[in-house]
Amino acid sequence: MQFLLDNYFLIAAAVVSGALLAWPMLRSRAGGPALSTLQATQLINARNAQVVDVREAGEYGAASLPNARNIPLGEIDKRAAELRKERPVIVFCNGGGRAPRAAARLRAAGLAEVYVLEGGLAAWREAGLPLKS
Repeated sequence: MQFLLDNYFLIAAAVVSGALLAWPMLRSRAGGPALSTLQATQLINARNAQVVDVREAGEYGAASLPNARNIPLGEIDKRAAELRKERPVIVFCNGGGRAPRAAARLRAAGLAEVYVLEGGLAAWREAGLPLKS
């Protein structure tokens, strides 16, 4: 017990650092399943997946995935009905910060098959896949 009292600062630092390491993993799971760029491309081609860019209109206008629909994160709740429930949905943003939140909201709106593009637009670009501008 004395050890804990003498080293409370080190123990607190260890607990905080462990929580910080676990946070990205827990946050990404909240968005549901993630797809690599290859898996996303396969799903688009095989099952005509709907692609949703959840970035703001200005970001979308600069560059996006081909055939992506722009529904900014702030509008996802009121515009979820625009998406067809029988087709899979792939959501993405720049790097993966907004897409998991959008995916969770789409699932709550009744869309069953929602995926997050792992790494977002940055991963798509890095893979050398086509963009529309």
